[in-house]
Amino acid sequence: MRKITAGLFMSLDGVIADPQDWHFPYFDDAMGAAVDAQLGSADTLLLGRVTYDSFAGAWPGREAEGGPDADFAKRLGDARKLVVTHQNPNFSWRNSERLDGELTEATSELRQAEGGDIAISGSVSVVRQLLAAGLLDELHLLVHPIVVGKGERLFEDGTTIPLRLLSSETFETGVLHLVYTKDDTTPTGSYEDAKLHFTKDE
Repeated sequence: MRKITAGLFMSLDGVIADPQDWHFPYFDDAMGAAVDAQLGSADTLLLGRVTYDSFAGAWPGREAEGGPDADFAKRLGDARKLVVTHQNPNFSWRNSERLDGELTEATSELRQAEGGDIAISGSVSVVRQLLAAGLLDELHLLVHPIVVGKGERLFEDGTTIPLRLLSSETFETGVLHLVYTKDDTTPTGSYEDAKLHFTKDE
């Protein structure tokens, strides 16, 4: 079975919107390696339409310019790109096509097919739906030590999804790289249970 991962930049107050406005000062070699491991190593990208349009408007040009990020740009260009959209646009970026069918059903079939990892970047609506459906194997959050104060957050009001921490790493910039998976066993407990863990004064 293929592994599906999602990666998002997040502020300390949970905002994932417009990361280009606040996350670049924290981008270093450690973050580059984390992004590369999650996104650059996948042979298939699953992207929402807004994220796809942003990527398609930037990465082909960066590949052509031949700068330090050209190799990463080429790998994104070479990957198969499946776009979640109700429209049927003419895609200009190579290896791009529309994901046919309902998202969770089509993704479940894709997960069972032959191939390497499937990676999602941004595309918050896609991430929410796949996480709720239990189809997301890993959620990679790069939590930045900054409070943005406004903007869309990953988890909407009323959302309850138990998660299990797979790994954590702290970069020199103060960014936390947290990797979660869905926890199939919802934790239980009450204050009566919690109060047993308070330390008594000696």
